[in-house]
Amino acid sequence: MNILNEKSQTFPFTYGFVLLSKFNSLTLSSLVEPLRIANYCDGRKLYNWQLLSVDAGDRHTSSGMTVATQAIATDDTVLDAIIICGGWNAERYDNDELYRWLRRMARRGVILGAVETGTYVLARAGLMSGYAATIHWHCHDAFEERYPDISLKDQLFVIDRKRMTCAGGIACLDMMLQDIENRYGKSLALEVADQLVYFPEREAELPQKEIHTRKQSTMPSVLQRAIEFMEQNIEDSVTIPELSRRLKLSQRKLERLFNKQFRCSAVAFYRGIRLQKARVLLTHTDMSVLDICIACGFSSSSYFSKSYTDQFGMRPRDHRTAWPDNKSNVFWPGVAASMVAFNKTMQRKIKN
Repeated sequence: MNILNEKSQTFPFTYGFVLLSKFNSLTLSSLVEPLRIANYCDGRKLYNWQLLSVDAGDRHTSSGMTVATQAIATDDTVLDAIIICGGWNAERYDNDELYRWLRRMARRGVILGAVETGTYVLARAGLMSGYAATIHWHCHDAFEERYPDISLKDQLFVIDRKRMTCAGGIACLDMMLQDIENRYGKSLALEVADQLVYFPEREAELPQKEIHTRKQSTMPSVLQRAIEFMEQNIEDSVTIPELSRRLKLSQRKLERLFNKQFRCSAVAFYRGIRLQKARVLLTHTDMSVLDICIACGFSSSSYFSKSYTDQFGMRPRDHRTAWPDNKSNVFWPGVAASMVAFNKTMQRKIKN
C-alpha cells in the first residue's frame, strides 16, 4: 500500500535529510524547495525539515559548496520521514551508528527514503529487503547484482509502503510534488509546480534512461534503436553485421551514422558501452575481475584489461573506487566522451 495516499491529519510534516559526503546540491534543492514553496503558497507551515549528518558540522557538495548540518537525532527528535542523500562512494559507505539510528527510526514507524546512490545505505542497513526501490540509472545493474532481494525498478521514484526512493536530481521535484499532492491536495501541488515553473509533472513510473538521452531529436531513430539494442545485449554481445540485419540497415550506413554522431565506429561504441558497465561493476560490487569480464561480453580477459586501460587510463584491478577521496574534482566520462579519449590514446600509440 502507498503510505502517502491518505491526507495528513496533522502538520507540519517533518523531513530529515541525511547528507553524505559530496552529495548533489541540485538533488537537495529539488527535495527542499517544493516544501518551502508549499508553506509559502498555503500560508501555514505544512512542512519542516532538518539537514543532518552522523557527526554534525559542514558537508561539502559535489560542486564544492558547503552546507551546515546537525548531528543525527537523539531519541527526543521528532521526524516523520528521513531521506538519505547519496554522495561519492555511497556504495561502500559503512557506518554502524547511522544504521542503528535508521533501524530505530524504522521501528518507530518513520518513513525512510533515499535519493541517487543513497539507496545503497538503506540496503546495507537491512531496511530495504522485500521492498520495491529505485536508484540512479548508472548503478542499477550493479545494485541489482548486489541486492537481489530488493525489487529494483527503472523509474523516476518509487514509493512502497514506508519506503521512498528516487533517482535524484530533478526527479526529486516529481517525488516531492507527489508528496504534496497526496498530503495536501492536487491544487496545492499545481501551485507549487507553477512557482517552480515546472510543468508537466512526471509520473513515478517513467523510465530514467529514456528521459536522460533517448528523446534527443537530433539523433536518428535507427541510431537510437541500435544503441538500445547494444545496451540490452551486454553479456551476450552480437556482431555489428548481425545488428545491421536486425535493424534492416546496411552495415555501411550504420557505420556512417555512428561516425557522424560520435566520431567512432559502431564496434568502438559498443565496446564503450560494455566498458562503462564494467566500470560500474568494478566500483559498485565485489565481483571478481574475471566475472566482470564475462558479464560484460568479453571472451578474453587480456583483451578486456587492455581495452579497459586504454579507455580509462587504469587497469581494472586498480579501479575499485568510483570517486577517489583524495581528489576534489573527479570525472566519469560518458560513452561519447570516452570514445574521444580512447581515439586520442590510440593515435598517440600509433605515433610512438
